[in-house]
Amino acid sequence: MSVGLSAQRATIIASLLLLSAELCFASVSALVKALSPDVAFEQLVFFRNVMALVILLPWIFRYGLRQTLTSTRWRLHWVRGLVGLGAMYLFFYAISTIPLAQATLVLLMSPFLIPLMGYIWLQEPVSRQTWIAIIFGFIGVFVFLNPLANQLSPIVLLAFLAATMAAMTKTVIRRLSRTEPTRKIVLYFSAISTLVSAIPLLWMWQPMNLLQWGAVLLMGTLAVTGQLAMTRAFATAPAAKVGVFTYSSVLFASLMGYIFFDEALAWHMLWGAIIIVGAGYLAVRTRHRSAS
Repeated sequence: MSVGLSAQRATIIASLLLLSAELCFASVSALVKALSPDVAFEQLVFFRNVMALVILLPWIFRYGLRQTLTSTRWRLHWVRGLVGLGAMYLFFYAISTIPLAQATLVLLMSPFLIPLMGYIWLQEPVSRQTWIAIIFGFIGVFVFLNPLANQLSPIVLLAFLAATMAAMTKTVIRRLSRTEPTRKIVLYFSAISTLVSAIPLLWMWQPMNLLQWGAVLLMGTLAVTGQLAMTRAFATAPAAKVGVFTYSSVLFASLMGYIFFDEALAWHMLWGAIIIVGAGYLAVRTRHRSAS
């Protein structure tokens, strides 16, 4: 009985942590959208990366610079860093241009694209249930965006490209994780993305006032907090039980878009989100059974 209660309590705690993480991520997106009219999105990408690197500095001091950076897979680290940074640029640009909910929802297609990447790149088999989940995931996006009744911005395609690139980075991480510890993968990405995203600022830097600095620092803090909460959530309970809550970010983004940016809400958005959540749940359960 106590074991069951303990497992149930762990699931509840992990669910709350994951909901908190997605609220943080949606808040980051809202801050990016609010800042983008006055601050270049390239500048926002840089600060997003620099904050993550600052958080990782204790790891460097703990394990030593040489041991932390020594790697035989540096080419894959660079691929992961550049593609991941490209996805971040595209997503931030999409947030600044199209409704918050649309950009967030399209980015959530990334988990459905990962099996396709694994199938093409790593020759990993894809089960029938996963194919069904992928198909329903795309149907959910179609229902949410409702392109037959609404004229969609071409920027939606850039958001989808960002999701594709994000899926590619997850596939690269799976290859790297065969020989590299997680801390090294994360550190290389943060270092590469910070270094590369600093280059455009040499000619694109814009002065910021005190309020904008505060918003940028809040954005970075929320991003790191969300990452830590998400990591803790998946360490507390199996992904099969709580992973579906990762799709709550589109609900948070829809509400924030409605409250802060006067973006419309419609019933087709709710039905599309429900289909995507169901497809995501099926995909997570399928991966859990395969791993077992």
